[in-house]
Amino acid sequence: MQYKKIIILVLFVAASVIAQDMKPDAAKLYNDGNQKMKVGNFSGAIQSYDQALQIEKDYRIYYQKGIAHKKSNQLDESYNSLIKCAEMKSDFDLVYNALGSAEFSRGNYEEASDYFVKLLSITKNAQLKKLANDNLSLSYTKLGDLAIRGGEQEKAISFLDKAVKHDDSNGAAHLALAKAFVESGKYNDALSAADAALKSKAKISKGGVNYYKGLALKNLGKLSEAKSSFEEGKKDPTYRTVCDYEIKNLPKN
Repeated sequence: MQYKKIIILVLFVAASVIAQDMKPDAAKLYNDGNQKMKVGNFSGAIQSYDQALQIEKDYRIYYQKGIAHKKSNQLDESYNSLIKCAEMKSDFDLVYNALGSAEFSRGNYEEASDYFVKLLSITKNAQLKKLANDNLSLSYTKLGDLAIRGGEQEKAISFLDKAVKHDDSNGAAHLALAKAFVESGKYNDALSAADAALKSKAKISKGGVNYYKGLALKNLGKLSEAKSSFEEGKKDPTYRTVCDYEIKNLPKN
C-alpha cells in the first residue's frame, strides 16, 4: 500500500530577535547554525549548535540541533537532542511534532503517535493542530498495516478507525480497513471502507480498493457486482493476476 509521507514542520524559531535573551556568544553561534541550516549545511549547523551549547544550555539550541540531525538522517542523535529540548521546556509544542517525526522515521509508530497526541493536547496553533491530526492518522495507519500483517485484524481495525477519525481523507487507511474487514468477515463494513477509499483524493491503488471490494461483494453473494469490481481492479497491473483469478472462479449464477 502507498502512504503519504509523515509531515515534518521545520520552523526556524531562530530569528536573531528571538535569540536576544541568550548569552551573546551563544546567540551568535545559534544564529550562525540557523543560517547554515537554511542553505543545507547540516553538519556545519550541528557544529555551531554544539559550540553554542558549550556556552549555554538552551531548549531552542537543542531543538535546532535535533532538526539538523534529522535532516542528516541521524535519527538517534536527533531524538536525543529533541528529548533534551522537551525536558527543558515541556510546553514547547513544536518539539513534540519533531519527536513524533523522529520516532516515525525510526519505525516506532506507537511512540510517534504518543508525541503527536501530546502535541494535539497542548498546542493552540491551528496549523499545528491540523498537523498533529494528519500525522496521527499516518501513524495509526502504519500500526494498522503492521497488525494486518501479523494477523491481528481486530487490533488493526482499532488502529485504522483512529486513523480515519483523525483524517477522513486518508485513503490508505480506508483501503487498509477494507482489507482488514474482509479478512475479519465483516463484508458490509469492508464495502463502506472501500467506497470511502474510492471517494478519497489520495494517491492509492484503485486496483487494491476494487479487489477488496470485489471480495466483499462475492462473499455477500452479489456476484455480478463483484465481477465488475474485479474487472476494474485488473486494470491495475499489481492486482491483475488476483482479479483474473477471482473472475474465473466466481460461482455461476
